[in-house]
Amino acid sequence: MDLFSQQWASYRAVVEHDLMGHRAVAATTAATLELWFAARPEGARAPRMVDLGCGDLALLAPLLHRLPLSSYTGLDLTAEVLPLAQQALGEVSYPCRWVEGDLLGWANDSASDDEEPVDILHSAFAIHHLSDQEKETLLQRLRTRIAPGGLFLWVDVFREPGESRNAYVQRYLHRIASSWPQLSAQQQEHVCHHLATYDNPADRGTIEAKAIAAGWQWRWAWNSTHQAEAMAVLTPA
Repeated sequence: MDLFSQQWASYRAVVEHDLMGHRAVAATTAATLELWFAARPEGARAPRMVDLGCGDLALLAPLLHRLPLSSYTGLDLTAEVLPLAQQALGEVSYPCRWVEGDLLGWANDSASDDEEPVDILHSAFAIHHLSDQEKETLLQRLRTRIAPGGLFLWVDVFREPGESRNAYVQRYLHRIASSWPQLSAQQQEHVCHHLATYDNPADRGTIEAKAIAAGWQWRWAWNSTHQAEAMAVLTPA
């Protein structure tokens, strides 16, 4: 088994055992989008959706089948997951595009400025890989890409207000070691290495203030019981 397959198997084990609240996230995402669609004016054009860090769409695909979109773009930095996402989604009534790339690069792409605004932005467990400055830049750029009345669903891990990255990492590593027995030792090692090396969750209070300064309204739609995973709903102010 190659490195990608090993690491992806570890990720899939986390999802399948619901260790990070993916089921609650999927339910909250569906409920939020259904309410947003119900509130749209009659005769409004079908919305465009861009998924920043789409992964394999294992949990989102059933919802995407129900949404009356005009188009869907799935973007991910890992090229190997895009065929998995395409397979999970299958046939839908609207055109889909699959893009290998990073989310900040997409947001900063000046060539895309001439495209129609995006009605629905979605990102799950991807933005925490960016630095704090990159997150701020992302929020500013996405604000210019969102349509009036649009919706940005941000699912991720976040630090508690005032919590350092190191304190967060140590707290999460302890959580994995003490309460994730469903994972094998190798799978725990994969997750812990990724967490300690790449994760940089935003401070909840700081990122909310940065988003408001960038022209967003912010609402926490769901929070896990572990003071880490959460879902924020952002709308243009």
